[in-house]
Amino acid sequence: MAKDRSQRDEYTTPLRRLLLGIVVLCLLGIFLIWRIDSPRVERFRAQVVDSVVPSMEWAMVPVTAAANLVRDFQSYQRLSDQNQELRSELRIMRAWKEAALQLEQENARLLDLNNVRLDPRLTYITGVVMADSGSPFRQSVLLNVGERDGIRDGWATMDGIGVVGRISGVGPDTARVILMTDASSAIPATIQPSGQTALITGDNTQSPSVEFLENRELVRPGDRVVTSGDGGVFPGGLLIGQITEDPGGRLRVRLSADFERLEFLRVLRFHLAPVISDPGGIVGPRQPEAALTPPEVGDG
Repeated sequence: MAKDRSQRDEYTTPLRRLLLGIVVLCLLGIFLIWRIDSPRVERFRAQVVDSVVPSMEWAMVPVTAAANLVRDFQSYQRLSDQNQELRSELRIMRAWKEAALQLEQENARLLDLNNVRLDPRLTYITGVVMADSGSPFRQSVLLNVGERDGIRDGWATMDGIGVVGRISGVGPDTARVILMTDASSAIPATIQPSGQTALITGDNTQSPSVEFLENRELVRPGDRVVTSGDGGVFPGGLLIGQITEDPGGRLRVRLSADFERLEFLRVLRFHLAPVISDPGGIVGPRQPEAALTPPEVGDG
């Protein structure tokens, strides 16, 4: 076995050397031919190129395909990077869009406040609605204005269109507003055009009820409801809403103010109103006069 291998090596080794020498000579000849600067050699080179290159197109197909694949991959990579950048910019634009919509809504509400026509004798101050801090009242909000701004108990508050409630509780920097929808709220009102007087009382719903109406037959759904000014707490003529009727036939008021989006409230400075020292007296029951009169003491 070792003998056969040695004999095979004796034949293959000279053959390999011969083939290697032939390849080297061919390459050297091609190099010399390609380096010779002669018109005759140039024509020979042109003939060789014309004969060999067209027939080698099949060999260039894989190379061309590989180059196109690399080029397509690079293009896909660039598209992926651009897609990521566009997604990031889209998220930023959505955030700016949301901020722009909020600013637009706030601007619209402020414009509504500016367009409300009030009695020239009334002045006002606008406050921003804050979160409710919690109290026995179920329907109330806080404003960022208080005693430092001259706010007093009992003053009416409005949004861009209608009455929202009244001030009940003032601190140095904040004031509490009892909304018209609260069960302890009651506002004297006039129904137009019939001129009927009534009391608009809240019941913790979005549509307060109409109580103590003089003549119900003169009132129709859609009639305008404004403050009457009775009692001297609220100025007269402030818009409250319109008369509506619930499924049970009870008259209610569809409020003009948007209670779902209270952001800015206008506090009306009504200096003709009596000064209230006890905020609870605004919404509490009236005490009978007999209870307020001290008993007479006999000479006895």
